[in-house]
Amino acid sequence: MGGHFDPKPSSSLDDYLLVRELTHRTINEFTSMIALVSLAAARSTGDKVEIALEGVKALLHNHACLYHALQMPTYSTVMDASDYVRVLCQSIKRAKLDDRNIELTLVEHPVKMRSDRCWMLGMIVSELIANSARHAFDGRGGAIRIELSASGPIAQCQVTDNGSSNGAAQSGNGLQIVVELARKIDGEIVHRFEIDGATSVLTFPIDGDPSTIDP
Repeated sequence: MGGHFDPKPSSSLDDYLLVRELTHRTINEFTSMIALVSLAAARSTGDKVEIALEGVKALLHNHACLYHALQMPTYSTVMDASDYVRVLCQSIKRAKLDDRNIELTLVEHPVKMRSDRCWMLGMIVSELIANSARHAFDGRGGAIRIELSASGPIAQCQVTDNGSSNGAAQSGNGLQIVVELARKIDGEIVHRFEIDGATSVLTFPIDGDPSTIDP
């Protein structure tokens, strides 16, 4: 998926704030990478410099792959959402989870969707994974499990972690972004936070609308 975001004059304020927050997160990610590069360079001497720079190159490559996977599609087509989410999860794992000792598992079932809705789903999955990685594990590692499935015209994506929830996980901007993105695909999301882990369940119509899910 490639492309760029080209806001139209008719875009709502909510859309603008959502994109601004996501852009802010991207800037923060690159700021963190620059800090890591600076620290590695300051500690390196001789051959260690080359090793450090190779590590930096790999880090930048992994993040570049992640942001490429999160780009808006340039045109609308039908695709298997599980294929898209698999590629996205692999990129997230390499860029953000491996060095934290966090396992990421995807249980997938074929779900045919338009590419623009796949992109929105990918943004939601990315935010939910980031929320778990940021708040659930306290630097001790853990596991995140994603399952994507469909029944008739309705799809479901469940994200579960085995960490411990806290107030920040429940009230941060990440979950507000997820709610807004879920609305964009006529979906609903429910979060359950418990001592031994958290679960988020997104339910949405594969092709849009079916009167916003609530039976």
